[in-house]
Amino acid sequence: QVQLVESGGALVQPGESLKLTCTTSGETLAYSARGWFRQYPGKQREGIACITVNDGELYYKDSVKGRFTISRDNLKDTVNLQMNNLDSEDTATYYCGAARFCSRWPDHYASWGQGTQVTVSS
Repeated sequence: QVQLVESGGALVQPGESLKLTCTTSGETLAYSARGWFRQYPGKQREGIACITVNDGELYYKDSVKGRFTISRDNLKDTVNLQMNNLDSEDTATYYCGAARFCSRWPDHYASWGQGTQVTVSS
């Protein structure tokens, strides 16, 4: 079992930046890929970024390319999502997931955190 805890969600204004952090614990070796997803009310969770343990594979959803950056600290077992130039369409609940490999599909993920709310509003 892998336990994940997201943090860093907040209310920010359009154009501002925010960094989300996902802290993991438990049996992480088998599920070493980390993905960030977001979910709008009433919608399916969508993959926005993913990273493997050796940074060998990165994935970004087209709408966040150039604005969001995923990174990880393997010693601390944390994964960050730096989000720049936020706009109202980034308002969602953000989740961190653990999987055997990077994927944009939530069904491939074995564990999830509880989510953190990001609201972009003036």
